[in-house]
Amino acid sequence: MASANGVRAGLLIGVGLLLAAGLSGCIGGPDGGRLRAPEPRAEAAPAEPAASAAAPARIGTGSVKVALVVPLTGPGAAVGTALRNAAELAIEDFQKPDLQILVKDDRGAPDGARDATQAALADGAELVLGPLFAANVQSAALVARAAGKPVIAFSTDASVAARGTYLLSFLPQAEVDRVIDEAVASGRRSFAALIPENSYGNAVEAQFREAVARKGARLVGIERYAPGNPTPAVGRLSGLIIGPGAQADALFLPETRDGLAGVAQALTKAGFAPSRVRPIGTAVWNDPQVFALPALQGGWFAAPGTAGFADFSQRYQARFGAVPPRVATLAYDAVSLMAALSRQYGSQRFADTTLTNPSGFSGIDGTFRFRPEGASDRALAVYEIRSGAPAVVSPAPRVLGPSGT
Repeated sequence: MASANGVRAGLLIGVGLLLAAGLSGCIGGPDGGRLRAPEPRAEAAPAEPAASAAAPARIGTGSVKVALVVPLTGPGAAVGTALRNAAELAIEDFQKPDLQILVKDDRGAPDGARDATQAALADGAELVLGPLFAANVQSAALVARAAGKPVIAFSTDASVAARGTYLLSFLPQAEVDRVIDEAVASGRRSFAALIPENSYGNAVEAQFREAVARKGARLVGIERYAPGNPTPAVGRLSGLIIGPGAQADALFLPETRDGLAGVAQALTKAGFAPSRVRPIGTAVWNDPQVFALPALQGGWFAAPGTAGFADFSQRYQARFGAVPPRVATLAYDAVSLMAALSRQYGSQRFADTTLTNPSGFSGIDGTFRFRPEGASDRALAVYEIRSGAPAVVSPAPRVLGPSGT
């Protein structure tokens, strides 16, 4: 394996600042296709033991203090432990940065996140990395905001983003934008959608409507359905997506692996032909069981690239003896970014203008940037399901375009 010197360093796009490992990205999906909902779950890291009481409470010995607030006990403890481990790996790879990570256990609960953030700020933390879950982010952000300190959190719920509270996670909204953009560029102009009645469906429907309108395409129909019961909605939409008279040429299916099995079965039974109307989706499609569904052959989905996570996973396993959950790279990239900004920007290292540099940063999962309102943009690839396997049809760009285009 290559040494940490240079090889593990990426670039601050447009500034030339050494940052985190690799320009390539990851396997895709909020948790490599394993997550079934917008938030990470404890079982996402089955091989990772929960942190023991002996786990170091501080990583690194630098003068710049940053908090890492994650669940080390309670709900999400396995994922939180992996995030802590990834932070340690980042410190080791960065070769003794002037950074000290104060590790705090939020116990997987909002009150724990509040207490952990208060303790970290009392210990001198200038910025908070984490928490993992949306409600915990809200609790931590209240404390940090009152102290004038920024938060870089790992939740995939865009509703908790705000000025000074930035989300580094894989947001489904960015995936929707990317796949719609590529579909329109390929000549698809009329879109329909089957969307589950849940929080994930609510989040992506709003972004889907906005993306289709922004690209000047036509929205011919949307049907919502109770999770696990898509058949009635397929029937209501069938005149628009099935047969030679179909008005749509793309069908948006923002569903998880388990939900897609039922949706695909209902579509096949109704006579849906993916060769005529292209199915499109988000990174939660990134699962071998999804790739095997006949109704999704030829379908497109947006997700990060693949090479970066593969390299990270090998190094993580060699260091900690366990397979990392997909979200572990978030802590690695966050700590690497903090180390780089501390080295380059002095007292302005964590200022809002520094964190929201529109050119962005690069890391294991490719190029990313924080928007001033707290959400993030990511460079994503678009994949096509071909003969039961994903193939890249549009690589992730190395440079992000203007936000919201």
